[in-house]
Amino acid sequence: MEQLKHECGVAMIRLLKPLSYYEQKYGTWRYGLNKLYLMMEKQHNRGQEGAGVACVNLDAPAGEEYMFREKAEGKDAITEVFKRIDKSFAGQLYMGHLRYSTTGKSGLQYVHPFLRRNNWRAKNLCLCGNFNMTNIDEVFSFLTAQGQSPRIYGDSYITLELMGHRLDREVERLFSEAKAQGLQGTDITEYIDNHVEIKNVLQTTMPHFDGGYVMCGLTGSGEMFAVRDPNGIRPAFWYQDDEVVVLASERPVIQTTFDLQADDIQELRPGQSLTVRKNGESGLEQILPEQKLAACSFERIYFSRGSDRGIYLERKRLGEQLTPAIIKAIDGDVAHTVFSYIPNTAEVAFHGMTDGVRRLDHDVRIEKVVWKDIKLRTFISDGAERNDLAAHVYDITYGSLTPYEDNLVIIDDSIVRGTTLKESIFKILDRLHPKKIVMVSSSPQIRYPDYYGIDMSHLEELCAFRAAIALIKERGMERVIAETYRACKATPMTANYVRAIYAPFTVEEINRKIVEMLRPEGMQAPIELVYQSIEGLHEACPQHPGDWYFTGHYPTPGGIRMVNQAFVNYVEQVLKLQL
Repeated sequence: MEQLKHECGVAMIRLLKPLSYYEQKYGTWRYGLNKLYLMMEKQHNRGQEGAGVACVNLDAPAGEEYMFREKAEGKDAITEVFKRIDKSFAGQLYMGHLRYSTTGKSGLQYVHPFLRRNNWRAKNLCLCGNFNMTNIDEVFSFLTAQGQSPRIYGDSYITLELMGHRLDREVERLFSEAKAQGLQGTDITEYIDNHVEIKNVLQTTMPHFDGGYVMCGLTGSGEMFAVRDPNGIRPAFWYQDDEVVVLASERPVIQTTFDLQADDIQELRPGQSLTVRKNGESGLEQILPEQKLAACSFERIYFSRGSDRGIYLERKRLGEQLTPAIIKAIDGDVAHTVFSYIPNTAEVAFHGMTDGVRRLDHDVRIEKVVWKDIKLRTFISDGAERNDLAAHVYDITYGSLTPYEDNLVIIDDSIVRGTTLKESIFKILDRLHPKKIVMVSSSPQIRYPDYYGIDMSHLEELCAFRAAIALIKERGMERVIAETYRACKATPMTANYVRAIYAPFTVEEINRKIVEMLRPEGMQAPIELVYQSIEGLHEACPQHPGDWYFTGHYPTPGGIRMVNQAFVNYVEQVLKLQL
């Protein structure tokens, strides 16, 4: 229910036949562009702040443009970009990107792809990615120590500059080779264009970064590549036949666009790159050693398209596994309980939950109780106005349960900040006068920020964290805050010391405090929270063990450092203490 800005989407296509082949077979020179458009639209859920497209035309003669880019902002950015594209975008290499900001920075200059120009075709580099780097300070220092001066301080631009620097070195290496072989003039250029080893560029660039990423790129000489982080935090899938090589952030996007079976599509391994050379030869390279798998579980719960068969079944299992706790919360009175969900991403988990109740030989009463009505208009900046409007984002189906007799069980995929529950959902549900509201989350309590591409970066925004702090203060345990603060300041990359904030309390104690904090004034119906367990999460999503939002087990040193720094910032800036 609480929209998280997150998880950009990427799409790449390399045409392996002459352009005339596609025009003759498919009747249009736009075959590659049309496929790119479909892949981007089918990933629209992954980015609604901006979109961009890049193209390389290998057939362009000297003196004519061969590398093209179009970008636009806003939720209609994909449509806007493709409206502008004309026949100049006829080419063999295509790359598209959908953006959600994970830094709070906005403007066309932050929309991918990013382009680094040069008169040597092989030194032209275009990058886009689904990523967030946790150690950008260190990389920036590394670049400036070499004498570089990046124009913008941000992980996208700094990544472009570092990789561009390494691409320059690769071209210079080939220039020396060509000269040593006695080549002159354009023969040197042709030698360079035909022998660029993107593996060398990636192997000297990516070890500098800590974070979750799928980094995609094109060079002016016709190289295409994508590389995945060594923990497999961010996803990437690819497919190849004799006509195309394609890559996208989600499997069903490729499956639907190219009419394929799920088994036709491969997942890029952690630390692995997919490269396609100028001559069309493709290959997989292990750029970084594969680390312990930490594929993001939030991908499965919330972000990815539910049309993927595996994701659909996992979300159903997440709902079904909650059945015993739900039955306990309603004292076994299924006959006087209505089951529903918060639209729309929780619908699949809802089906799993009701299937679980039926397997206990109960009839299930299902109603669509909540409707998503309007979108909050972000141009309203006054807090009181925004809160008033937020209360009307959702509406209810009046008469959907018997007042004061029926319980209401309602499931959502996650409860992050709790703002929408407090300002809208609980208020409108109380109008139905349920005997009891059981609010169910198909994910566990979100206790820690993400630093690998999801916009929930402040501890104090998380309702579970606020509840734990409130319990500490109520019970006179402020020493826990002081001890945690000192540990975070002393050795910020050793361990996640913020876990100590939750250690004194059970899940149930934090649940009760969350309810107390989120319960609107004047509400009549009692509320109980039911969260997914950590064990249930891993049982439902066994191939996606990345659970740092819930457990605090960050897979990289950068994540550990950043959560500890977040706690230091909280103490100094929010609590305004110097301990």
